[in-house]
Amino acid sequence: MASKIDKAKPLPAGEAEISVHERLSDVSRNDWNALLAPDDSPFLDWDWLAAMEESKSATRATGWAPCHLILRIGPERRIAGACPLYLKSHSQGEFVFDHGWADAAARSGLKYYPKLLAGVPFTPHTGRRFLAAPGADRPTIVRALGRAIVKLCEDNRLSSAHVNFCAPDEAAALAEIGFAERLGYQYHWQNAGYESFDDYLAQLKSKRRYAVRHERAALTGQGIEIRAFAGDEIPAASFGPMFRIYLSTIEKLYWGRQYLTRGFFDLMRDNFRRHLCFVCAYRDGDLIAGTFNVAKAGVLYGRYWGAFEDVRFLHFNVCYYAAIEHCIARGDSRFEPGAGGEYKWLRGFDPALTRSMHYVAHPGLRRAVGNFLVHERREVEAWIAEGRDRSQLKPPPPSNVETE
Repeated sequence: MASKIDKAKPLPAGEAEISVHERLSDVSRNDWNALLAPDDSPFLDWDWLAAMEESKSATRATGWAPCHLILRIGPERRIAGACPLYLKSHSQGEFVFDHGWADAAARSGLKYYPKLLAGVPFTPHTGRRFLAAPGADRPTIVRALGRAIVKLCEDNRLSSAHVNFCAPDEAAALAEIGFAERLGYQYHWQNAGYESFDDYLAQLKSKRRYAVRHERAALTGQGIEIRAFAGDEIPAASFGPMFRIYLSTIEKLYWGRQYLTRGFFDLMRDNFRRHLCFVCAYRDGDLIAGTFNVAKAGVLYGRYWGAFEDVRFLHFNVCYYAAIEHCIARGDSRFEPGAGGEYKWLRGFDPALTRSMHYVAHPGLRRAVGNFLVHERREVEAWIAEGRDRSQLKPPPPSNVETE
């Protein structure tokens, strides 16, 4: 179990004041959400993060001890910035894997845990990790919160601090204060102005187009119907079955871990349905599979999948094809189905760069991690270039615009 952060020493940020909060409920919902930009992901919403804590999914007992940062400025101590921050006693549920770093530290006699993590629990999505009030100087806010994280590391003798899946401007600001950049990639689907699923199929190369049609047709002959429900369309009674669907995947995989409780799904039903989309598969009226997706600002995020029956191609149809069809119907610009999977690339999801920033306190471990990151960055950049060059989508037609 993670120890508590020592908050006895002040966290300086010039004329600003930065405080540490062990519960998001200590921060007003309105004050927190006022820091969000219209295109911020739904995972930064107060309701989502608070549900993680209230449902006992991300708490001290599960190795996610909240220690959120709030930055206040001016005589009235107005909230100008914030950062979702956790004291971690393990590296599970992060999707930026540093287990090798922890092993290297242990071999050197160094204590790697606990460590600090700025990010969203169990959610590998790229987005802002440092929130700034409208009109505030964002680079200054990011650097102030970044320095506060470093000071928490130093004051509490922690091994490291990690800012996962952060925005490019945050990576640049954190690099200025000693954080090292780590690159990764995911596979995202981009809406190229498709008006129908057939438009998307037409953009695939012939071999992949045939494969997708074959996989879609395979379910039709088995009497399986797939439907998407968004927002208030989602029946309240479906949240219990969706939790059991979530558990079904965990129970089938020997490495599966249950991060979310039933209480989290209940809180999503009560407080977050506006941002949800369930894609459900039925046979003879009975639910046999489904996905729990989250949506905001024209982006669909795939999260939890499961099935009560093993049916060939069911996963691809529910997780990808039905979700793409839903995005096209709604005019969504992008679909981020989550981490991993070359099978996504084969279906027209091209590699997208992700960034994380890492502060390592011990000089020796910092050098070793830095050397590793140099080589890893080259490999990631090479694959992203190759993956795009070998995209399963046909190249766009040449422009007819003449140049002098």
